Amino acid sequence: MARIYMIRHGKAAAGWGEDKNPGLDDTGRAQAEQAADNIQAQISTPIPVLTSPLKRCQETAVPLASRWAATPLIDPRVAELPSPMEDLTQRGEWLRGVMGGTWDQAIPAQGAHPDYGKTLDEWRAGIVTALNGCTQDTVIFSHFIAINVAVGHAQQDNRVLCFKPDNGSITTFETDGKNLSLISLGGEADTKVN
Repeated sequence: MARIYMIRHGKAAAGWGEDKNPGLDDTGRAQAEQAADNIQAQISTPIPVLTSPLKRCQETAVPLASRWAATPLIDPRVAELPSPMEDLTQRGEWLRGVMGGTWDQAIPAQGAHPDYGKTLDEWRAGIVTALNGCTQDTVIFSHFIAINVAVGHAQQDNRVLCFKPDNGSITTFETDGKNLSLISLGGEADTKVN
């Protein structure tokens, strides 16, 4: 069994409806340091580190990667939820609507996203494939909804929002290569859906 430590990126310098790819703000950088401390308290030797290609995840991975003298592998399968539009204001409104429902409600209206080249259903399957593909203990830096996809899959819960992982929180899974099991939820954020 491989254990997977899925870490939500630190606080971004801009919201989802404000910037397509923001880095971390000062609070986010402190959260990245704390996440590295928390992982090191659980794991005595370095293990593989994967990260979403987006800046906020890559920047959150820096403290742990530096301590372990590791180079994180960028894995687009654990990237942010693809949205059907480019307009940032509409994007934020769309996300708020999606988060209150189920994947069955969100998927039919979604075509392939121009940045990702895949549908929401394909994106969700990619996350599960990435996690089940871990053959050894692994740290993955990812996103709020991506972590929800993994939790939902492990618990057979079709809601888009199963829980609210806080910035820098660590949600832990195990996989035997075919089945994903939830071991523990990370700390929860005070995030409003609407």
